[in-house]
Amino acid sequence: MKKHKCLMTMIAAAAAVALPGVAAAQVKDAPQQEAPIGKMVESSEVQRDVLPSLRAVATPPTNHLRVREVKGLPRPRPYTGIPQPEVVDPVTQISIPIQTTSKAGGPLAPVATVGRNFDGLGNGTPGFSVTSAPPDTHGAVGSTQYVQIVNGSAFAVYNKATGARVLGPTSTNSLWAGFGGKCQTANDGDPIVNFDAAAQRWVITQFAVSPRAAPFFECVAVSQTADATGGYFRYAFSYNDFPDFPKFAVHPDAYYFTFNVFNAAATAFVGARACAYNRARMLQGLSATQQCFTLAPTSDFGLLPSDPDGSSSVTAGSPNYMIAKRATSLAMYRFKANFTNSALTTFTGPTLIPVAPYTELCSATGTCIVQPSTTTRLDALADRLSSRLSYRRYADGRVSLVTSHAVSTGLRWYEIRNPDAASPVIFQQGTYAPSTTTRWLGAIAQDRLGNFGIGYSVSSTGVRPGIRFAARAPTDAAGTLGAETTIIAGTGSQTGTLTRWGDYASMTVDPVDNCTFWFTSEYMKTTGSFNWNTRIASIRLAGC
Repeated sequence: MKKHKCLMTMIAAAAAVALPGVAAAQVKDAPQQEAPIGKMVESSEVQRDVLPSLRAVATPPTNHLRVREVKGLPRPRPYTGIPQPEVVDPVTQISIPIQTTSKAGGPLAPVATVGRNFDGLGNGTPGFSVTSAPPDTHGAVGSTQYVQIVNGSAFAVYNKATGARVLGPTSTNSLWAGFGGKCQTANDGDPIVNFDAAAQRWVITQFAVSPRAAPFFECVAVSQTADATGGYFRYAFSYNDFPDFPKFAVHPDAYYFTFNVFNAAATAFVGARACAYNRARMLQGLSATQQCFTLAPTSDFGLLPSDPDGSSSVTAGSPNYMIAKRATSLAMYRFKANFTNSALTTFTGPTLIPVAPYTELCSATGTCIVQPSTTTRLDALADRLSSRLSYRRYADGRVSLVTSHAVSTGLRWYEIRNPDAASPVIFQQGTYAPSTTTRWLGAIAQDRLGNFGIGYSVSSTGVRPGIRFAARAPTDAAGTLGAETTIIAGTGSQTGTLTRWGDYASMTVDPVDNCTFWFTSEYMKTTGSFNWNTRIASIRLAGC
C-alpha cells in the first residue's frame, strides 16, 4: 500500500518558500485573504450547578454506544471508491540520517527516554467493559495527576509520579450525577480532558445526544482545584443540531470549542462551528455565555483550536488560531472573544497557507490500513487534521503552531511560526516514512526547548497495530524527525466488520517541567473485535 516515489535518504522541507512553482498552484481553494465570518450567536448555559466532590459520587462505567460508534456519522466528502491520483510528496523522509550531529553542529535528534509506560483503560481493565468503538482516547497531564478518558464512557485519574490509579474506572457521567437532563443520563462520549495550567484546573467534557433529538448538549465540568477527584463546577450548553467531533482548547480569554455540526437527524453536514465559552466566569462557577460562529457546509471540516503546551503562556491579546486541512493548503481562522462587549467579538478568515503536495491516505474508501492475519482494513481518518493543534510561545517571544495528518506516503506534520503575520507561512514540514509501515493518527506537541514529540499508531502486513514515538531537535535539518521509539508493540489485530480506529489520540506536555511529553492512544493486545486496549506513556528528551 505504501509507495516511495524516489530513492533518497531524506528530502527536507525548507522554510516558507522552499517549493518554487508549487505554492502558486496551490492557492486555488479560495482567495488568500481575511474576512469577517457570518453572524455570531450568543447564549447562556442552560443549566449549571456545583458538584462538591467527584469521589463521593463516582460510579463504575456503563455503556450503550456500540451501534452509534460503529456506524458513525456521514462524512461531508463521501468516498468515491476511486483513489486520488498519487502525487510526488517532495518532503518525504524515508530514512533516518546516520550522522551523529546535525548540519547545525548540535545533536541530530534528541534521545527519547520512556519513563512511565502503562496500560490505560481497555479490555481487561477491572471494572471496565469494552463494548464500543473506537475509544477516542484522550488524556492530559496536570501538576500531580494524569487523567485519561475514553468512549465507554469512562475515565480514570492516575498519580503521574507512579502511574498508580487513584480513581476509576469511573463512568464519565458521574461528573453530572444529580445534574438532571441528558448530561446526567446519556453518557454518550466524544470525550475531551484538558488541564488549564494557568488556573490549575481540570476541564472535562463530553456531548449528550441520546436520544437523538434536539436539544443536544456539550457537558462541561471545571474542577475547583488541581485535584481531578475533587469538586467541580458543572455546565450544559445547548444546540439544536448535532455537535459531533468536539475539540477543546484553553486560552486566556475563553475556552474555545470546535464541532463538526450535522442536522438533528445526523444525516447532513451543516458546517464547522467554533464557540468560545466564558472561561473567567466558569472558573468561578458563575453563569457563563457562549459565542458561536458556524461556517458554511461547503467550507472547512475538522477545525482545530490552538491549545498551549505545558505552562506556555499565550501572547497578550492574541486570538485563538483555528486551522483546518484543505487539499493544497491549511485554512487558518482567528477567533477573538469579548464577553464584556460582544459587538467586539471577531472571527475572521480563512488565511490559506500553501503546503507541499500529498495524496490523502485511504483516499478511495477511508479504510485501507492493513494488519497481519486479517482482511479487515482500518480507518485512516485522513480527511482532517489529527488532534491537537499545539501552541507554544517561547522565551524569545516567537509563537509556533504544530499539527499533523496522515498521507499516503507517511505521517505529514507542519510548523507555522508567527501566525499573526499578515501572510503566515509553513516554517517547516515533513512526511515521516522511514519504512513501509503505515503511520497515522498522530498527536504532536512542543517542549520548552523547541523539541517536537509526536506519537502515532502503526500497522502493516507484518506489524500489528501498536504505538510509536518520534522527535526532533531545533538543530536538526528542517522537515526531519529522528529514530522511532516503540511505546508498545501490538500483539493482536482488529477483526470482523469493525474498521473504525481512533478518531484521535492525545499528546500533552508536563506543566511542571515543561519537558516531559505524555501520550495516550490505542493498540491491540489480542486479535478480535471490541477488545481494544490503551496505553499511557511519558517520554523525556535528552537535554531538556
